[in-house]
Amino acid sequence: MKYNIRGENVEVTNAIKEYVERKIGKLERYFDTPPTSDVNVNISVYNEEQQIEVTIPMTNLLLRAEEQHVDLYAAIDLVVDKLERQIRKYKTKVNRKFRQQGSPKHVFAELEKEAMEARELDEYEDDAIEIVRTKRFNLKPMDSEEAVLQMDMLGHAFFVFENAITGNTNVVYKRRDGRYGLIEPS
Repeated sequence: MKYNIRGENVEVTNAIKEYVERKIGKLERYFDTPPTSDVNVNISVYNEEQQIEVTIPMTNLLLRAEEQHVDLYAAIDLVVDKLERQIRKYKTKVNRKFRQQGSPKHVFAELEKEAMEARELDEYEDDAIEIVRTKRFNLKPMDSEEAVLQMDMLGHAFFVFENAITGNTNVVYKRRDGRYGLIEPS
């Protein structure tokens, strides 16, 4: 894995870099082949609170976790634990799905070059609507169940995807009652 470690309001020392690389490097045991893409790590300090955010773009999913703690090293440990849980949850669900379909069990392959991350930004000045950020990403063909899994792993309220059956662009979203909704074009 190639590491891109940035610090915000904190100097990223060699000791911190080595600790992050060693801890996140342990995630390689979950992959069939060693990943070759970037691992983006943002470390920041606000009001004596250490925050770490890790994003690992992959072919079939985007692993993303963030954690806050008073101690930076504890925050790194917690974020790695979160990433491990995400990988195990995803592998279990996908393997169960592929067993039912009779397909091969492994899913993890090459890492994608671009991460899919969508954040909602609400900024209104007077009555004018201002678009403050534009994101572009490739829509991956998948079914609605896999899209819901991706959305939950990213921690987002919605997820845009290409329906593998119809080829149309669809959106899954989390409803206020905790269940999920699907938007399909007519």
